[in-house]
Amino acid sequence: MSRVDHRSRHLDRIAEVRAGLHAEKVGYPIGIRETRVVRTAMVGAGLLRVTLGGPGTEGFEAHSPDEHVKLILPDPDGTLRLPERNGDMLRWPRPAPVSRQYTVRRYDPAAGEIDIDVALHEGGLVSDWASVVRPGAVMHLAGPPGGLIVPHSYDRYLLAGDLTALPAIARWLEELPRTARGWAFVEVVDAAQEIELAAPEGVEVRWLHRGDRPVGADDAFVRAVTEVTVPEGERLYVWVAGEAGQIKPLRRWVRDELRLEKADHDITGYWKRGVADFDEDDH
Repeated sequence: MSRVDHRSRHLDRIAEVRAGLHAEKVGYPIGIRETRVVRTAMVGAGLLRVTLGGPGTEGFEAHSPDEHVKLILPDPDGTLRLPERNGDMLRWPRPAPVSRQYTVRRYDPAAGEIDIDVALHEGGLVSDWASVVRPGAVMHLAGPPGGLIVPHSYDRYLLAGDLTALPAIARWLEELPRTARGWAFVEVVDAAQEIELAAPEGVEVRWLHRGDRPVGADDAFVRAVTEVTVPEGERLYVWVAGEAGQIKPLRRWVRDELRLEKADHDITGYWKRGVADFDEDDH
């Protein structure tokens, strides 16, 4: 009964924030689930979609475009150590098991499927796993711990990121009201990494091709984003994610030039060049 009551409370809170003026993070009960790989498929040339299913997906919650789960991997010796439920939270073993955070790209409760889009890159634990995994393989996932609920009352939305942010941006564009206006900037290697996006008609999507240059090698991405003109008097929401160093200038731009309140933007380093298992909350 307490679980039902909690669910009612956080769903009510999500509805309140969605109908309000400013974004707010809302927590959900954090679960640990055993899922099985249903299929994998390429999405463009840069993302590999892993579809997870099975009884463990029942009751999964998905309310926010940038919410994430932790995929839990075995230790180097093959031992799988999992967190345990502790009320509405999880109790994690120490030292922490090997895990990586990924955006929930899609949840289909009718089919009992969860899609995770993995940005392929050499030497990545989940990237390597996803590249060879076969249907039926087990994957445990924890979360989501909650999500950023953004009202639909802003005049414009600005979304920006690299390939790692593309799954969240794609979901953002699907879930925005069809009357929404704004911009979406996505930096990829070339046109082969572009994917179909269900953007509202009033949201301009701009693909930025960096070619052979590493992420952040120049300021082309930052210049493209900061060239937008926000009509005077309009309320803007900004969401940016990607390589921590590349997006750092956008933090200053949002603070010093746009002068947005903290509740009106979310800028997150998803990864950092040269750092394995980067977690911005630890830095």
